[in-house]
Order: sequence, then C-alpha cells, then structure tokens
Amino acid sequence: MKFARFIYNDKEYFGVVIEDRIKLIEGDLFGSWEYTGETVARGEVDLLAPIVPKKIIGIGANFVGKKEELPSSLPEMPVFFFKPDSSVTGPDTEVIVPETLDEIKFESELAVVIGRETKNVSKEEVLDYIFGYTIGNDVTAPQFFHENGHWTLGKAFDTFTPIGPVIETELDPNKVYVKAEVNGEGKQNSPTNLMIVPLKEMIAYLSKVMTLQPGDVILTGSPLGAHFVKDGDVVECIIDEIGSLKNTFVKAPVPINS
Repeated sequence: MKFARFIYNDKEYFGVVIEDRIKLIEGDLFGSWEYTGETVARGEVDLLAPIVPKKIIGIGANFVGKKEELPSSLPEMPVFFFKPDSSVTGPDTEVIVPETLDEIKFESELAVVIGRETKNVSKEEVLDYIFGYTIGNDVTAPQFFHENGHWTLGKAFDTFTPIGPVIETELDPNKVYVKAEVNGEGKQNSPTNLMIVPLKEMIAYLSKVMTLQPGDVILTGSPLGAHFVKDGDVVECIIDEIGSLKNTFVKAPVPINS
C-alpha cells in the first residue's frame, strides 16, 4: 500500500495511491484510519513530503561497491547523525544551494519510516516496528563539516532532506536497488545487500540508544556514485518499488545588502 501526503483544493490530506488515483483517508496514519469515500486523480494534487518526522537519523559511509568488500564484522560504533525537520522538503521542489557555495552533494537513499514506539528491540523484531519505506536524498555540504568530524552543519540546511514521493508499506528492503540520475544520466545503482550495517542491525542499534517514535525517518546510507551538483542540475532518486523523487538544485540568491 502506498500512502501519500498532498495538497488538494488548498487543503492538506493523506491518501492511498492506487495507480493514477488517490483515495482520501482520515484518522491516524499510524493507528486507526478510514477512507473518506472521496477519490482524486493523482495529477490534480501537489505531493508533499509523505511525512514530517520529529527525528531524521542518517548513517555515514554505509555502502561498499561489491560484496567482496563487505567487512567480516559490523563496526563497533556506526557513524550516525541527525538532520533537523526544517531540512525536509518534498518531491518536485527546489533544493537550495547556499549562497556561499557553488556546489553540494546529492545522496540517494532508502528511508525507513518507523510505525510504533521502538525501544530496545532485537534485529529479529525490527520489521514489526516499521510502518513503511520511502526515498530520501541526504543532501550534504561537506564544506561545512568540522575538521574534527562533526557533520551537523553540512547536513542541516533548509531543503537538504527531500523525501517522497510516497510511503510504501509492502516492500522487502533486502531486495531493492537504490538508484540516482543527474540530468537524466545514471549515477547510482546498488542493491541494499551492499550495506555495511544492514537495516535490521541499524535500527536495533539505534533503539538501544534512543526511543524511536512513529513517523521518525532513518536514512540507511547512500551507494557509491554520489557527487557534487550545482545550480540547475536535476537529481532523480529512484527505487522502482516506491517511485521517483525528483528535485532541482538552485543557487540561493545573494542578499541585496551583502
């Protein structure tokens, strides 16, 4: 089942996407909801990010190029980072390149949407706590990384976390490919079995540290091939079973009083 969040007739709704139609729903997306009885054409709505999470957590450098490069054991302490909810944007929106920079990086990723309170779960239980999956673009300005390794500023700019277009609840995360195109040219295309820290282990580890809440988003890492893009470039992040997340990168105008 594919869930979308969108604007229709100047109001915000959730709905279930069925081919080129969306059936409107009401209620708690993560609890009890029901159909309203109204259906709209997908072309009549403006899709938003399918969820605005309280927490966005990413993992760094989580893909290898081929199975032979996978480590024999998991890292003792994976590299995780937070992104603010103010960085979230949706499909077909602009990603703003800060005025002090000429280029920033795209990073196509499988994004996990947590479905219920998750604390101290084992890796065998993890899938029971996941609501669904969407696509994320972990946009990054490494020029703002601290020399001692702090990543927060380089990940935190407004519009630096496009997610969408929908949340897919019926997906085997171990059998998908994470892909990206820049201006129509393929740049990333890797199966999720090339993750250094697999999805189940990742979320189980996080749940030992913090309580994950419904709607929280976990970005599971970007395949090899991510690189810098600039003003006017169009980045399309693709997971066939979910859809396509397309955004145009636009240089922020220099303030008049600068």
